Amino acid sequence: MKTEYIHQKLKQIDKKQFQHDLITWFENEQRDLPWRKSQDPYKIWISEIMLQQTKVDTVIPYYERFINKFPTPADLSSATEQEVLKAWEGLGYYSRARNLQHAVREVVSEYGGIVPNTPERLGSLKGVGPYTTGAILSIAYDIPAPAVDGNVMRVLSRIFLIEENIAKPSVRSLFEHFVEKLISKQNPSSFNQGLMELGALICTPNSPACLLCPVQQHCQAFAEGKELELPIKEKAKKKKIIPYTVLVIRDDHEGFLIEKRPDKGLLANLWQFPMAPLSDIDKKSIPHWFYGEYGIKIKIEKQIDTMKHVFSHIIWELDVIEASIIEEDANKMERPDTTVVSIQDMANFPMPVPHQKIVKQLQ
Repeated sequence: MKTEYIHQKLKQIDKKQFQHDLITWFENEQRDLPWRKSQDPYKIWISEIMLQQTKVDTVIPYYERFINKFPTPADLSSATEQEVLKAWEGLGYYSRARNLQHAVREVVSEYGGIVPNTPERLGSLKGVGPYTTGAILSIAYDIPAPAVDGNVMRVLSRIFLIEENIAKPSVRSLFEHFVEKLISKQNPSSFNQGLMELGALICTPNSPACLLCPVQQHCQAFAEGKELELPIKEKAKKKKIIPYTVLVIRDDHEGFLIEKRPDKGLLANLWQFPMAPLSDIDKKSIPHWFYGEYGIKIKIEKQIDTMKHVFSHIIWELDVIEASIIEEDANKMERPDTTVVSIQDMANFPMPVPHQKIVKQLQ
């Protein structure tokens, strides 16, 4: 059924002309991006991981600093996790950085630092899914492998008038089969990048620039006036709101108490000011709760700020409170995940974005 469906859809366009129109447009109009200056699979890999769930303009300076600091797989492999997280600080989705380093270490130990050029070996690396595999194979190695992300699904759903829910894994698989049949064998790199670029610049989610589209003549959604109805995607679930009080605790020597987050889960191994979960306690109980958790008696001084930080699935609502230390329990303070540092030394500790903002306010 799937094979016949794809065959019928592909018969409705001129495949060779579509490839020509897309590739010609991309090679003439592509943005000047730093990762496009090289076919080094390591650099392409870094860029593709950074670009997941992050805008291009945000990624550019991070990519350039990261490559400057870790120019080869061996450099990234030998770095400490804290160095990698610090270089990634502010990009978010920190599991990407941890998975990347884990996979690069495998490349160094198992493949002599050479990024594999087969879908089986590349796809087995931690954090390297089907899209990243296809992007590296096609862009770095000129292998005609599909690289299907949200941009590509949006473009193809309009080109072929595919009225299926793109949030379903089975539909993503359908698009991968479309690209396998449609991709240029002579220039898979420009073909795949052309689809991505088309989705980023022309075939945008809400206001597609159809009159400027290089493949408009092939687009069935445009022909039927349905381009704004596609792609079909289920609405995301409402994000859960989690309230915290962030405690900025200053000691007698003008240092501040920070702690390391657990080594698994959200923002793993990053450093932060202590956070009291207001879903479990009320604000009046914070000093009592803090003494029970940290062995430190504190006095609440004043509110510094309120802020909100949005993740993919939750929202932090943060009350930022300044506090001072009244008394310490030396026995309880022997916690390896807690330390007191000066405001200057905090630059050496990777922190989540809202905590970075707090540090800037204290400077």
